[in-house]
Amino acid sequence: MEKQPEVQIGSILRERRLTLALAESCTGGLVSDRITNVPGSSEYFLGGIVAYAYEAKVSLLNVSWDSLNTHGAVSKEVVLEMARGACKALTVDIAASISGIAGPGGGTESKPVGTIWLALVAPNGEWTREFHFSGNREQIKAASADAALQLILDYLEGSL
Repeated sequence: MEKQPEVQIGSILRERRLTLALAESCTGGLVSDRITNVPGSSEYFLGGIVAYAYEAKVSLLNVSWDSLNTHGAVSKEVVLEMARGACKALTVDIAASISGIAGPGGGTESKPVGTIWLALVAPNGEWTREFHFSGNREQIKAASADAALQLILDYLEGSL
């Protein structure tokens, strides 16, 4: 049986003595929950910031109002700023962020329900990914958390 991504992430972070932080919006802490389900995660996981509203993204993660007003919370620009903000706020090696539209409302023609943006920042680069998931709110949130964990694992395994 393959190990859960959060277990694999923990093993690699512990082995390399790296630290991780998260900035979450649409998942409401679900990714942090998965990471902290692993015993000993306090060795490498410093914390997660759930910044749901624009005001929280600005005050807690230093996301610019200009980015929010120009691109919207569900955008490449904003998830990069969220990840950078979490990295700085918690002084970690690696930070990942997630923002999206879990539905059932809130979607637009250009950003339908299920649109999710992820970012990861590390000393050697920054990466983003866009996804379009289907299902109900809980299914979209679960798929989004899975994708965020996979992004972190892909980075740690050198496949980004």
